[in-house]
Amino acid sequence: MEPDLSKYVLEGDNSIYRLPSGLVAPVVTRGGQEDGNTADSGGASRVSGVSIQHTPATRLWFGKVYNDPGYRSVSHHHGEAETGGYVLSGKARIYFGERFEDYLDMETGDWVFVPPFLPHIECNRDRTRPLTWLTTRTPENIVVNLPDVPDADLPGWADR
Repeated sequence: MEPDLSKYVLEGDNSIYRLPSGLVAPVVTRGGQEDGNTADSGGASRVSGVSIQHTPATRLWFGKVYNDPGYRSVSHHHGEAETGGYVLSGKARIYFGERFEDYLDMETGDWVFVPPFLPHIECNRDRTRPLTWLTTRTPENIVVNLPDVPDADLPGWADR
C-alpha cells in the first residue's frame, strides 16, 4: 500500500529530507548501529547517532563520546561548529585559555557549551571509571587538532 502523502502538510521546503518512500519522516538510528567513522581528538571513541553519514541531517551532528579512565584529549577546537555537551556518566574536565591554564569540572548531569574555534582539552578526571558524553555540533563533527600540551602544564591534572 502506498502511503497517503497528502496528509503530510509541511511548512517550508523539506524535500531534501525525503526518504526513499517519498515521506519526510523521523529517522531512527538503532542502538549498536551508530556510525563510528568520525573525527577524533587523540583517542576518544565517538559514535554518531544523527549525522550526515547515515541520516538526512545536513546541519547537525549528535553522538556519544567515550573517554577511558584517566584519558585526556590532545588540544583541539571544533572550527565553526557550536558544541553542546551533556555528561551522561562520569567526571569531566575541560581545559581552555591562552595556555590552557583555566578549567571547568563537570559531573553526571552537567551541560556545557563550547564556542566555535575555542581551543580546549577534554579530560576524564576519574582514573578508574569511563566518562560518557552526549555531544551535539552544528554543522558537523569538525575536529581540528592542535599541537599538544604536556600533562605537567595543565594545572591540577597530575594530582586529580
